[in-house]
Amino acid sequence: MTDITSVWSALGGDPALLARVSRVERPGTLPARLPVRESARSCVGACALAAAELGARRTGGGVPAVTVDDGAVAAAFTSERHLLVGGRAPETFAPLSRFWRTADGWVRTHANYPHHRARLLAALDVPGDPDAVAAALAERSAREAEEAVYAAGGLAIALRTPEEWAAHPQGAEVAKRPLVERERLDSAAARDLPPLGTGAGPLLPAAGLRVLDLTRVIAGPVATRTLALLGADVLRLDAPGLPELPGQHADTGFGKRSALLDLTADREVFEELLATADVVVTGYRPGALDRLGLTAGALAERRPGVVVAQLSAWGAYGPWGGRRGFDSLVQVATGIAATEGSAAGRPGVLPAQALDHGTGYLLAAGVLRAVGEQVEAGGSRVVRVALARTAGWLLAGASRGDGVSSSGDVAVGGWLSERESALGRLRYALSPVVFEGGPRDWGRGPGGWGADPARWV
Repeated sequence: MTDITSVWSALGGDPALLARVSRVERPGTLPARLPVRESARSCVGACALAAAELGARRTGGGVPAVTVDDGAVAAAFTSERHLLVGGRAPETFAPLSRFWRTADGWVRTHANYPHHRARLLAALDVPGDPDAVAAALAERSAREAEEAVYAAGGLAIALRTPEEWAAHPQGAEVAKRPLVERERLDSAAARDLPPLGTGAGPLLPAAGLRVLDLTRVIAGPVATRTLALLGADVLRLDAPGLPELPGQHADTGFGKRSALLDLTADREVFEELLATADVVVTGYRPGALDRLGLTAGALAERRPGVVVAQLSAWGAYGPWGGRRGFDSLVQVATGIAATEGSAAGRPGVLPAQALDHGTGYLLAAGVLRAVGEQVEAGGSRVVRVALARTAGWLLAGASRGDGVSSSGDVAVGGWLSERESALGRLRYALSPVVFEGGPRDWGRGPGGWGADPARWV
């Protein structure tokens, strides 16, 4: 099931509230063999309902009506394609991030970041020439290439069918987990959320919440971008020596501030931020932050009552639990690329980076519901999601898809907007999270990467 009922259940929501959700269906958006349109709509709808529910809790009124429009969802799920900065479209995939033929099949690489590109080339012992990469990979099996590149710290995944992924130890581990993992960590006191008025401005359910954003790329930043839309004070922290891709940062930076912080050298600064943070969102590979004392349990010990939201590619368990991953690679490993491929056996792709975007809305919804639950029952909370688990959920609804391979064309209609920003004139996709009385746009546009001080306003 890829409908909103299954998502809302995974979030622990009251099923009676689903009556507050209506949808505008637009067949032809996000076309695919798999039920991408339905699953995307469900993730967004559940997130909007979680926001409406929290808003009602804070105003003392009824839960506002939620509307999910397929057109708005499609525009948002492909937001990186619609972004223009000063009239120019940013690069989305680098030349070495693509499918390659191997001796026995296909492999997909990810080399958008300079360090990943360097490690890929080192593993193959070739110069940065696509023809040289193609020749090197053509001599290896797909699984051999996968392991060799991973061993060098790069990113490459062999094409698998859904059945092959189900038989893989990581696939088996992922399948055991719920779509959204939710856990209470301790008996911290109930959260005291000040009530919100119903004045002339939009209803902002997350107003007053401070969110530390330790995420990169798409899924995590989509979650925190959504929390910023809903009124949260979101401060993104990045390591000084690990720049984000400019277009990616601009697309997911709406409503946030961006600061640079070395979590080792500037530990006192981080602890000061944590001391009054309400939510910490992490998106680095599992284990990467553990040595810095940033596990959910350690954060809750130092900041009782915090909500920790954790995102990973493959899940924080199993033989691949410590591996890096991106949406495009998870599609290849889990069988999505094979399912969306051609009759001739060439792998295909989803019409959007739907695992990233969908998982981002799931994570934001989990945070909103956790905050609401804290008002009633207290306790520090942790919410965990994984791209591979979202992929399994999508594949489980395979018989409900449109039955056509994706064309990549998405009708965006009137769901784009323009504004001036610190980066220049922007064209961008509006948020699809819509409920009665709620915000329709962010209070501020994106700024430069690392341009803000590492402090709360």
